[in-house]
This record gives sequence, structure tokens and C-alpha cells, in this order.
Amino acid sequence: MQVLKSDITSGEYKSYYEKYLNRVESNTELFQALEEKSELADFFLALPLKKHDFSYADGKWTPKQILQHLLDTERIFSNRALRFSRFDFTELPGYDENHYAEHCFSKQRSITDLVEEFEVLRSSTTSLFRSFLPEVYANTGQASGGPLSVRSIPFILTGHQKHHIHIIQERYL
Repeated sequence: MQVLKSDITSGEYKSYYEKYLNRVESNTELFQALEEKSELADFFLALPLKKHDFSYADGKWTPKQILQHLLDTERIFSNRALRFSRFDFTELPGYDENHYAEHCFSKQRSITDLVEEFEVLRSSTTSLFRSFLPEVYANTGQASGGPLSVRSIPFILTGHQKHHIHIIQERYL
């Protein structure tokens, strides 16, 4: 079964995620979205070393913290997809991304290490989605105070990474 981004309706996600979904072309297929990992890897590996731990303003994240944030978010959203695909519709809480970033230990890691982790994680996420039966993609639960369908998650994750790449290009380089 092919799922296109254009198949996703506004009732399948919290309006907050619209900014991420808008960064993904409407004719993008679900697995095509998940396979867009080279953009992120190439971008972060090309960052000048002096920018890895750079923050453009007090209280703003460094590129390494942003990359760790993308990893954390992918793990959390993959868990949501797993639970909803298994018909566990327990309402799931949000998470405080600033708290996570403060305690992510990215300063002790290299960009290369973080990118390698991202590639492994994205492969795992893709395998998870490939394991789902077609009928569970439409399953929708509640997370972070709003609806979230299994099939919207890959597009949100892809748009989220594009959003952060854009922020780094705009404010860090």
C-alpha cells in the first residue's frame, strides 16, 4: 500500500506539525520520506568544525544539540507509531525538548558519531514502518495533546529535519 503525504488530512495531526509537513512535497511517498536521510547526513558532515558547538545566541542550541534533538524526536515518534499500530491508544504525553537538549551530552560526541547514530536509527524506523500491516497506518491516537496518525509520522520526521537544517543555514552559517 502506498501512502502519499497528500493523503494525510489535518485531523491526523496537531496543527503545530503543519510547519514540518509543509516542508515535504505533497507527492512524497511514506518510505521515500523515511529514506531522505542523506540530506541530513551530508549537511551535518559538511558543517565547519568551529560551528559544531556554536550557538548564535544565549540559550539557543548548538548544531550538535540540534542533531541530538532530531535523534530524540525520532525515537519518541517511533514509539508513538509502534503503540498506535498495536492499537494501544493510551494518550501519550509530550516531552520538554529544551530539557532534553540541556541533558543530551552532545558536547562530548562528534558530529560523525551523531550522524552514524542517525543513519542506524532511521534504518530502524524504516524497518518498523515496513513491519506494519497497511490497515494500521490510519490508526490515530493522542500525543502531546492532539491527534497523531501512524502514517503522518514519517512526513513529520522528514519535515522536522528539513526545518532544523533550514534554521542552521539561516542562523548559524
